[in-house]
Amino acid sequence: MFTQPLFARLFGTGTRRGITSMVLGMAAFVTNDSLIKLASTTVPTGQLISTRNILTAVLLLLIMLATGQAAQIRRCMDRPVMTRSAIDVVATILYLIALFHMPIGNVTAINMSTPLLLTAVVAIFLHIPVGWRRWTAVVFGFVGVTLIVQPRAEGFNAYALVALASTIFIVARDLSTRRIARDVSSLAVALANAIFVLVGALALSAFEGWVAVGWHELLLLGGASLFLIVGYLLIVDAFRHGDIATISPFRYTGLIWALGAGYLVWGDIPNTLAFAGIVIVVGSGLYVLHRERIRARDEATRSEPVE
Repeated sequence: MFTQPLFARLFGTGTRRGITSMVLGMAAFVTNDSLIKLASTTVPTGQLISTRNILTAVLLLLIMLATGQAAQIRRCMDRPVMTRSAIDVVATILYLIALFHMPIGNVTAINMSTPLLLTAVVAIFLHIPVGWRRWTAVVFGFVGVTLIVQPRAEGFNAYALVALASTIFIVARDLSTRRIARDVSSLAVALANAIFVLVGALALSAFEGWVAVGWHELLLLGGASLFLIVGYLLIVDAFRHGDIATISPFRYTGLIWALGAGYLVWGDIPNTLAFAGIVIVVGSGLYVLHRERIRARDEATRSEPVE
């Protein structure tokens, strides 16, 4: 995956390659979101997700067959993989519903609070120690989310709560990923996700109905499927090259891509409160990642043998 000499010559190896893959991967995800948001103006939500995921599943199957991973297809039936996929059904549908009704920059910013929420969850439910500095960052982060959501009667967008709910399910999905065996291919996990989300979308479309679509919508959805897969593969590539603690903060470049897309395509500009909230969320998230890096370094130092 992305092992071609051209990729290495262009973007280097090790941590440099990991950072590049992360930045490009986030750009691919935002492009996917933008294309499917454009298609949502004429196509019902269930039909949109169903069509995109049919294309995504077919492309993933072709990639697995072309790369000699056909035997991995049966691993989609592993219980931890199916559990993760079932959770992702809810996360994906909630996220896309919010995306269709909110500026892409705002919904992406709320989604970027995932590291903060994950820190709170592991501290409360998994009893993993979290110091006062990280707790402070979490509190400030959720103040930032509140500024983005802006829960007041005037101008309140209820879909911001849908975006926040999707973030909660994303955290649950990420925690469930830890139970998946290491020998399960990332493509198999992605294929299971695509199939499960497809089933959920088909159930949703039963209530909404389907409409006739033209080549314009099909091209948008085909492009969304392609960029979704490219983004997923690039993110996997990012974490397989270089230091994870160094690479992880570059996930926030997705917010820059999203704000740029929102302005160029829809003319969206966050208001002053929302922009302040975005800055606080990003700053808090980066600080949590920084403290996690320090904690990991200290643990590594304590585990070194004493001569």
